[in-house]
Amino acid sequence: MDLKKIRNFSIIAHIDHGKSTLSDRIIELTHGLEKREMQNQVLDSMDIERERGITIKLNAVSLNYHDPIDNQDYVLNLIDTPGHVDFNYEVSRSLAACEGALLVVDATQGVQAQTIANTYLALSNNLEILAVINKIDLPSANIEEAKRQVNEIIGVDPNHISCISAKTGLNVDKLLHDIVTNIPCPEGKQDSQLQALIFDSYYDSYRGVICFIRVKNGSIKVGQHIKMMATGKDFIVSELGIKTPKFKNLDVLNCGDVGWVSANIKTAKDIAVGDTITDFDNPCPEALPGYKNVLPMVYCGMYPIDSSKYAELKEAMIKISLSDSSLVYKYETSLALGFGIRCGFLGLLHMDVIQERIQREYKIDLILTAPSVEYKIVKTNGEVITVNNPNELPDRTYIKEILEPYVKLEIITPEDYIGALMKLAQNHRGIYQDLSIVEGNQRKLEYLIPLNEIIYNFFDNLKAATHGYASMNYDFADYKKSDLVKVDILLNNKKVDALSMIVHRQQAYIKSKKMCEKLKEYIPRQQFEVPIQAAIGGKIIARETISAIYKNVLAKCYGGDVSRKKKLLEQQKEGKKKLKAIGNVVVPQDVFIKVLSDD
Repeated sequence: MDLKKIRNFSIIAHIDHGKSTLSDRIIELTHGLEKREMQNQVLDSMDIERERGITIKLNAVSLNYHDPIDNQDYVLNLIDTPGHVDFNYEVSRSLAACEGALLVVDATQGVQAQTIANTYLALSNNLEILAVINKIDLPSANIEEAKRQVNEIIGVDPNHISCISAKTGLNVDKLLHDIVTNIPCPEGKQDSQLQALIFDSYYDSYRGVICFIRVKNGSIKVGQHIKMMATGKDFIVSELGIKTPKFKNLDVLNCGDVGWVSANIKTAKDIAVGDTITDFDNPCPEALPGYKNVLPMVYCGMYPIDSSKYAELKEAMIKISLSDSSLVYKYETSLALGFGIRCGFLGLLHMDVIQERIQREYKIDLILTAPSVEYKIVKTNGEVITVNNPNELPDRTYIKEILEPYVKLEIITPEDYIGALMKLAQNHRGIYQDLSIVEGNQRKLEYLIPLNEIIYNFFDNLKAATHGYASMNYDFADYKKSDLVKVDILLNNKKVDALSMIVHRQQAYIKSKKMCEKLKEYIPRQQFEVPIQAAIGGKIIARETISAIYKNVLAKCYGGDVSRKKKLLEQQKEGKKKLKAIGNVVVPQDVFIKVLSDD
């Protein structure tokens, strides 16, 4: 295909603004699938994506389009991207594979935080942006207001904004003409050395790792000896082709094409999203820009409720990590929970998705420890170590300072809720940076805030404080010194490692008190009195007591001398004292589930 007839574009938007629905209509109108083969969210392959109505894994499809206005045939390479902030890197690599982007804005909600973040990503990749107002068929749609917001924030002329309904297909045919008219064709040299960007990958149990690529220069053929520039691995191409959205095999992918490559790659760790593929014998002089290692933001321990399923959990994690290269894990043990796996995730949604996949696909019920972040510990001897598990924290006497990750938080909100949001951010140790006018009644609040403070229930509190009108986006900023302490939970004077946590000193008492109260509520009473304590080092900062089950030892005494009753009560007292000294507290597994899944 002539380069001038190829259009590579992506669809970007805030979560739930209609990206996947628009993809469905474009596939339908270009006859990528027959009408009988169509279904909602056709590019979302996972059941979780369909049920939640979100895109977790991006997808690419090549479509043949005949434009009735200029009577020309085109190839449209469409990339549907995730809308959640957890998968921001995937979005940035998808945009690097394109020349244009459709920026979809919901006519009922207007511009949101992720809309602006994705716009900046598109602009940083020098993409042609086509603004699209979606859901104009809804009664609550405010088209003129949405146009005005897009014009003021992004600078797009309101007359050049497409107004569509992706659900009904209204004006989508006009949008297709706008795509071939306004989005530039790819640039590159067919006779140059091979230079192809990997923008996604997944694991196929028969063919190994399949890479989705955009050929920037040169061409790639079946049987070619290729090399990954970041990892240094080399392979022989066994298959390649395009997705239509069915897999179609070809002999060669030329400059400007978007397709897939299979090269008997056994593990996802051998390749990386953002890496550059080149020819092994005649490599290109430099890799394509923008590649970086994706680092986990949130860490969490996963333990099977049934300890006999630990081997199955290990196998499940190996299989899932083959199709998700951003998942990091290592094996660990806990005295309270037994054998488990500590995993690093891109964010809470990523963690939630992995947990649900394990439970659905492998039928393993899990206990998850409280999510944590990665801290940097500067020891007294000058050594710097990283810790993501509270139980790995060195003794306080060896710690000089603790650094925790901070993120730059951006909140888009109506003006009426600024006071409530400032209070919310300050309660989560946020450091105020800026307040600016976005447009009209919309304001942008910027804070530096510890990552640990927003991974729990910050987003829910944000929505509650603003009745759902505010949206947020965050990016990693830097590590900062903080007054953090490790809080240990003790049951009957024995440490429970699964409940240990790293918290700010000012919040240590409140969180410890809450944890002790929850444990008192959930742990069943024992034959002896059980103290529940929270301690920093050797200092107890909070305590609750589970009273003993009382047995009436005087029930068999119908009279007689009072000394007999005293003797029985003393025997009971001594027995409980001895039992408390040697007894173990029986903590059912569902207690950990309730405590750790609670806020």
